[in-house]
Amino acid sequence: MDEKLRPQSLREVIGQRSVAERLSIALEASRKRGEPLPHILFDGPPGLGKTTFATVLHNELGVELAMTSGPALAKNADILPYLTNASAGSILFIDEIHRLPRVVEEFIYPVMEDFRVDIVLGEGMNARTVNLPLKKFTIIGATTRSGMLSGPLRDRFHLHEHLEFYDVEDLARIVAINAGKLRTTITPDAAEELARRSRGTPRLANARLRWVRDFAVARADGHITRPIAVDALDMQEVDVEGLDRQDRRYIETLIRVFRGGPTGVEALAATMNIAIDTLTDEVEPFLLRREFIVRTPRGRRATALAYEHLGLEAPEPDPPFDLLDQPRLFE
Repeated sequence: MDEKLRPQSLREVIGQRSVAERLSIALEASRKRGEPLPHILFDGPPGLGKTTFATVLHNELGVELAMTSGPALAKNADILPYLTNASAGSILFIDEIHRLPRVVEEFIYPVMEDFRVDIVLGEGMNARTVNLPLKKFTIIGATTRSGMLSGPLRDRFHLHEHLEFYDVEDLARIVAINAGKLRTTITPDAAEELARRSRGTPRLANARLRWVRDFAVARADGHITRPIAVDALDMQEVDVEGLDRQDRRYIETLIRVFRGGPTGVEALAATMNIAIDTLTDEVEPFLLRREFIVRTPRGRRATALAYEHLGLEAPEPDPPFDLLDQPRLFE
């Protein structure tokens, strides 16, 4: 189903227009020179289209595409078949490339620069290195944490594209188009409502579209209108800002238990009985982006927007500290 909903060409890509335009230039230059694409690194939060762009480039060029991930390449022997079997101009897509072991990372340095593999045969004094030439192909890396990539690996990618979150208009167009691919009908205001509650992420918009489609088939005639979309998303406990139950519980705990903060994430995780990684990797990024919370040196603090969203009255700010109001030591 995900493959069915993915764009098949750059013309079908909605949003990320600056990235798509730069890729179209690289594609045109590659075709005119008869050379493979340069190595490309996509980075950004999950669900924004890193894998989609790799499959689109594969379709545009009509070449072979091999896909793997960083955690699956534990040693040099794991990646060697992908390198030796790569045809001229083909694409090797490595997802979560920041999780490549350092030994594998160093192994592909000469591959990316000179298209050769250095294989060591034998051991000890009888060991010798064999240089195996490879056909010229393209490595496309995808990562959600580009800062975890080493400098030498990052510098070997000739194109580095950062994917941004989508705005409501682009997401509404994606929802409307994918509804047609799913053989259902949706009104423009319903598509906009879905887009508004999808956190700027096409993957999440597609997941919620499938749920609303099922809800419309079960509770109505299958046609998605705005009231049906609102009822379906309310049943999932997704509010108008895209916050789910766990997000609101985080804010409510921060305000009710810790009086709006500041407090550390360890205390929040212990109070909510949720793992710290779940809060830092899943809950907090969207709350920070929407400015419902802020991170301070002393911990997390709820903003006025968080109080307003929950219908609570924000506390009065603390008065500024004035040295002149302090009693003198020897008076």
